[in-house]
Amino acid sequence: MKVKISGGAKENGIVVGNAYDKYGSRNPIVKWMMKGFESALSELVTKVSPSVIHEIGCGEGYWVLRWAGQGMTARGCDFSTHVIELARENAVGRGLPPSLFEARSIYDLEAGQDSADLVVCCEVLEHLKHPEAGLQALQRVVGRHLIVSVPREPLWSVLNLARGKYIKDWGNTPGHIHDWSKDSFRCLVAKYFKVVEVKSPLPWTMLLCRPRS
Repeated sequence: MKVKISGGAKENGIVVGNAYDKYGSRNPIVKWMMKGFESALSELVTKVSPSVIHEIGCGEGYWVLRWAGQGMTARGCDFSTHVIELARENAVGRGLPPSLFEARSIYDLEAGQDSADLVVCCEVLEHLKHPEAGLQALQRVVGRHLIVSVPREPLWSVLNLARGKYIKDWGNTPGHIHDWSKDSFRCLVAKYFKVVEVKSPLPWTMLLCRPRS
């Protein structure tokens, strides 16, 4: 599924959306890695059988549009008005309502209007100045399940260096301001949610969680 992407655009000095079309890449290594990510995420979504999905940090809307195209009730939000405009364009291009997407920061999530049976927050926390505040915000809106993922370090940076990317930043992707190993990320999230399953699609850590209360 092809979508319009931000291409590394910045908003208020922050890199937003996807720097390149990782879902539509022809690079065999990228295709292999994305197949693993998509397989892991799809397996967890299927396992929890959600009635409503809310993706926090939805970027250009790839997953929301995919779920909606499969007949699921899904919507997304992102702090960036630019990527939300792209997400709405991508929705219209598929005959779906642009209202599936809303500009909203993770920090501003509110119980009720932003709550969902399943909340998905993938590739977001590593960008936040205050990731624990982000997790506290997610506590307000997670109904039955949360799926959250981040790049697995130091593997992520090593792989970037191996392909000659971001050399001056030691392989750190632009916009990433936090690094977690699988264990350190699980420990962080476990302070706020009950972690019920850990997946490791190379090179990410993906957790399926439940609210603690």
